Amino acid sequence: MKNNYDAILIGAGPAGSSAATILAEKGHNVLLIEREKFPRYHVGESLLPFTFEPLKRLGLIDDMRSSSFTKKYSVQFISTSGEASQPFYFNSRYEDDVAQTWQVLRSEFDHMLLKKARSKGANILEETQVLDLLRDGERVTGVRVRTSDGNEVEYSAPITLDCTGKESFSSSRNRWRMRDPYLNKVAVWTYYKGAKRDTGIDEGATTVAFLPEKGWFWYIPQHNDMVSVGVVAEGKYLTRDKVKAPKEIFDREVSQNKWIKEYLNPGKCTGDYYITNEYSFHSKHCGSEGLLLVGDAYCFLDPVFSSGLMLALKSGIMAADTVSEAIKNNNFCPSQFSDYSSTLREGIENMRKLVYAFYDPSFTFRDITDKHPDLAGDITDCLSGDVNKDFSKLWKAIGEFCELPDNLEYGKPLVA
Repeated sequence: MKNNYDAILIGAGPAGSSAATILAEKGHNVLLIEREKFPRYHVGESLLPFTFEPLKRLGLIDDMRSSSFTKKYSVQFISTSGEASQPFYFNSRYEDDVAQTWQVLRSEFDHMLLKKARSKGANILEETQVLDLLRDGERVTGVRVRTSDGNEVEYSAPITLDCTGKESFSSSRNRWRMRDPYLNKVAVWTYYKGAKRDTGIDEGATTVAFLPEKGWFWYIPQHNDMVSVGVVAEGKYLTRDKVKAPKEIFDREVSQNKWIKEYLNPGKCTGDYYITNEYSFHSKHCGSEGLLLVGDAYCFLDPVFSSGLMLALKSGIMAADTVSEAIKNNNFCPSQFSDYSSTLREGIENMRKLVYAFYDPSFTFRDITDKHPDLAGDITDCLSGDVNKDFSKLWKAIGEFCELPDNLEYGKPLVA
């Protein structure tokens, strides 16, 4: 294997594999480095309607349609008393191609993306750990890795894309990682087999079930009769009365919502309970000379509206298009990535405002749509992943009920 490439990508999740696919398709010689051996486990399993266009660009629509993934047509909300809202069906606003999306098993979905990158000609190294970024002064020139056989090797490229997900390899090392002022929840989750699910087109619906103190459950039906189910709330709430063990936290919260308890009752937990904290962060910069952050490495946003996969795929494709032009022009000045960062931040800030409103006890979607029925479409668009548009009227209306955050001045390229 050669040591010099047009671009190096760290991390073969949705952001990294999608960026590698587009770059390789455009004829660039790229190296995609992955720490794990695929397929591997990952949480974050629900697609939004507006992932259709990224999947189409990647040539994956036929693969998705022929897969075993559960089809998703709607989302519903469950009150703290266990009462279900009328499901919102995406086809009430969108054409069929966009209106039907999927609940995915990430081990299979991410492997599908990786195989697509390989089929387009991307060079892929699995079970390879990136140890450090190579630099010439402040300019990133490549990476130093440890391969699966224990050898250390250096690879060089004029641009390195950090697609390492929530751990954000370069952002952490550059001290760019900035916590969100408010969105720092704790999540505990597991998987059930044989749990109750609705029938017909409602079988694959995402369910958000509320808890006291603005906590919530996700309930995501998957294929093979599995359900992904987790609880998200403030750490102080989840660990009240000195309860610390993930299973104990989870079991106690199940008893707090009748719908969740009823739907899990016929099923059986498959084993492990997972926990994570500090659920939202932003990178101070999107990159510097020779370095660009993509997907969750750029921003990890609270998952209440399942925006993570959409933003990962979208940013991967956007980054690839921008980097391709940089390669063609042999111009890797950080300012080349200003449009990339501003477009990505606009979408993140729009989704972030809606997440803030969700957690405010003074806000409900029904209050907004009752008072401003003309804005129901804007809410639907934002929740469906159509996030790069002017929502100023919506934010003004929501501001009548709760306080919304100012935009964070993060994510711009670091220009020397």
